[in-house]
Amino acid sequence: MALRLADKWVWDFWLAHDAGCHHVFYLQAPRALGDPDLRHHNATVGHAVSTDLTDWQTLPDALHPGPSGSWDDLAIWTGSVIQHRGLWHMLYTGISTAEAGLVQRIGLAVSSDLTHWQKDPRNPVLEADPRWYETRAHAGSRQESWRDPYLVRVAEDGLFHALLSARVPTGPTDGAGVVAHAQSADLISWEIGPPITQPGEVAQAEVPQLVRIGDGYKLLVSCHDKDHSLLRRERLREPGQTGTFALSSASPFGPFQFPSRPIRTAGSQPGIGYAGKLVKLGPHDTRFMCFILENNGEFVGELSDPLRLHRRDTNTVTADAKPVGSVGTTAHQSTHCQVAG
Repeated sequence: MALRLADKWVWDFWLAHDAGCHHVFYLQAPRALGDPDLRHHNATVGHAVSTDLTDWQTLPDALHPGPSGSWDDLAIWTGSVIQHRGLWHMLYTGISTAEAGLVQRIGLAVSSDLTHWQKDPRNPVLEADPRWYETRAHAGSRQESWRDPYLVRVAEDGLFHALLSARVPTGPTDGAGVVAHAQSADLISWEIGPPITQPGEVAQAEVPQLVRIGDGYKLLVSCHDKDHSLLRRERLREPGQTGTFALSSASPFGPFQFPSRPIRTAGSQPGIGYAGKLVKLGPHDTRFMCFILENNGEFVGELSDPLRLHRRDTNTVTADAKPVGSVGTTAHQSTHCQVAG
């Protein structure tokens, strides 16, 4: 596999490209925990580089939880990276010990080299707005969903947009999952707006990504089989499926059409993929990467190789499981990327 760590599980990830080098940031937790369900409260952000998205060199970790008593002192969860005015900006999810990880907030970290990161002292910079999204006041004992920020800048307005996994506070809880939306001119002050997807399909729409493909847009979200709403399962007349779903729209902010099935992979990538990303390597060269969630019912926790994509119609994207580039196994030191010491 493209990125497997002998001592750590690897799951959600996000990418940046600089000077011919691909940087991947990923959630990680010790395999010594034994139970993979424990990884969420033990997550830090790892960092690796590659020239081909297949052979990886691990680098020092990018982010750890904050000091005791801080808003992100329990664990760091999924984020994304974008460049602005010569600096790299990372939005990331943080949870605290004081709230037992039940409230999710978004923080900002900045780097000049993608290797050394400094958290912004004004953190957290983005919190759920109860006008549109479920908070602890609505959720009760459930966790407040406000995580997985994906940063994108669109040509239509030149602003930065953050898409997040959230839930609406009304209607059936099994269909409350939506992709939340906020916008900013400086990545610090954010204006939160209504979601860009409609509720009713899933309980959680995780790890969003927005990518322009041809004349339209693909919005990727991931969900588990158990998180498909009863209304959706009855409409499709089939059980829910686990994976990454590619929603389609002519506009970057919808309306989006939720497909019936997730992106499909097969062959040399055994197991169920999750938290998938489309990676544009050229005008006509888009690949698909995901983390391998499980195989034969066992949690795997590693990244896939970059897979070729085949689009059969506007709502179907199929990943060819033949990996691109050299064959990757565990992370090692063969890459020729130049990174800061």
